[in-house]
Amino acid sequence: MALATIEPPETGSDLKAPIRVMVCDDSLAIRAIISRILGRDSGIEVVAQAPDGKRAAELLRGGNIDVIVLDVEMPVLDGLSSLPVLLRIDPSVRIIMASALTTAGGAITMQALQAGAADYVPKPASNQAEEFARELLAKVKGQGRLRRLARRRSVSPKRRASGIDGPSLAPQAASSPAGSLALRPRPPRTAKLLAIGSSTGGPQALFSLFQALSAPLQVPIIVTQHMPPVFTRSLAEHINRIGQRSCAEARHGDLLRPDQVLVAPGDRHMTIQAHDGALRVVLTEDPPENSCRPAVDPMLRTASAACDGRVLAVILTGMGQDGLRGAQDLVAAGGAVLAQDEPSSVVWGMPGAVARAGLCHAVLPIPELAGKIMQMLNRQTLPGLS
Repeated sequence: MALATIEPPETGSDLKAPIRVMVCDDSLAIRAIISRILGRDSGIEVVAQAPDGKRAAELLRGGNIDVIVLDVEMPVLDGLSSLPVLLRIDPSVRIIMASALTTAGGAITMQALQAGAADYVPKPASNQAEEFARELLAKVKGQGRLRRLARRRSVSPKRRASGIDGPSLAPQAASSPAGSLALRPRPPRTAKLLAIGSSTGGPQALFSLFQALSAPLQVPIIVTQHMPPVFTRSLAEHINRIGQRSCAEARHGDLLRPDQVLVAPGDRHMTIQAHDGALRVVLTEDPPENSCRPAVDPMLRTASAACDGRVLAVILTGMGQDGLRGAQDLVAAGGAVLAQDEPSSVVWGMPGAVARAGLCHAVLPIPELAGKIMQMLNRQTLPGLS
């Protein structure tokens, strides 16, 4: 049932107005919980609730909504089935999937992200309520901001058939305050390893980045994305399907190979050790860092030590500052850091931390990041890059 009249029409310059949200879940109790969490923030307004995808579509036709929090499992019309319906009604609406922490839930979530969902939130256990609230608020505000920016530029974001080229990562969002940031010169040594860290908004950023990395890379690739265990496996499987190279969830003792991707498993830190001239994965249950496990800092710290600093780190969208200390160690050892720019990030926490600290060689949107990575790792001379 609608909570309020879902008018008036958006003007396009209304960036300071509250983000307008619809909550769609078949459980009245869950709708109430999510609405209560969102109601904590004055920058968010829950303007509608729906018990299934069919009702959500009716409400979306009736007025302006920025973000939909959409349950995966519902009667009448479930989340995955309703996703394309909602995007046909309003291709610019940002849809955040709410999914159970199960293997099936992780797989469905990745399908939804491929089909055009902007992000996801895992439904929490009872002892994770505050963590869920922080993540939900950050993602709703970030996705709402990106939608407003896209509409302000009078862009009509059209979801590709793959669903992974959403407006938040489009080239028109590329303007960056990088000119006001202190950027470092390119290190003289070519990296032996590409290490990528991401969090809030990271799955879509990773999908877009790996699709844009069209040329084979001469080094191994490791990824730490803040995600629960079953979701990291689904993430790796999806990158393996959509990318130009093989990808798997990392296992203890895995050998790192050129142009292959290993994703840190949920609830384990992925660290790197040099052994008999090769690089291998060591998974640990060491305490969380930056309240995260896996965390980016231990990945970067150990990768830098194993490679004598010859690592290219890429920090993508994410809340907090995980990766900052690891990047500091890496740069001190002679490595290089790239960061996603603010306009294309859902949350410019992690990339903003390394950028403001003066650790970056470049701060760019996803398509340009991919070009810069290929240039730096393969010693290519690409137009417009230095």
